[in-house]
Amino acid sequence: MEFLFQPNVYATGKGSTLLGMLERMWLRERRDGGGTFYIISGFANYNGGVRFYPSFLEHTKKGGRIVAVISGSTSKKLSSVQVAEALLDCGADLFVVHRKRLLHAKCYGTADAHGQDLIVTSGNFTGPGVAQNAESALILRRDEVAAMGFSWEQLLGNIFAQGWEIYNLKKADIKKKRSPGWELLYDEVRDAKTAEAEL
Repeated sequence: MEFLFQPNVYATGKGSTLLGMLERMWLRERRDGGGTFYIISGFANYNGGVRFYPSFLEHTKKGGRIVAVISGSTSKKLSSVQVAEALLDCGADLFVVHRKRLLHAKCYGTADAHGQDLIVTSGNFTGPGVAQNAESALILRRDEVAAMGFSWEQLLGNIFAQGWEIYNLKKADIKKKRSPGWELLYDEVRDAKTAEAEL
């Protein structure tokens, strides 16, 4: 179990940023094609995952899964079209929750035959959120996760059972964007004025 307050404020382990924690969990400690990577974040943009897209694609090509749940809104810049397209191109199962700030949790992790990892953090899946903003993060490793009875699949099942408006975006729809879920995402290229405070 490790705690950090980024950037370079305080850490009980090796890393000084959420990005470092994620790199260790998803890159250095992963088993090729094994298990599932999880992303839950209220805000998400392309740079939040830029370090991971090649490895994400390799992971899914070898039989692994990625499940991402992000927020969307017609009036607020919560998550971007660009991060959605990048995750779908990597083979992720992508879900967009509609409604302003309903989904505000930030959790990341893994699950495979050997156990589960969980990061609970204030850092969104954005460039500033994973490395630059003053954020805290706690990583719980497999023994701790097992001891408290946490299950990624149960968490997701309960999220989907809430009756929230949730859209499952598909890679086949990237070009035409027929799903209403795309309308909940902002365009980073067209509107580059997203406030840092919202990320």
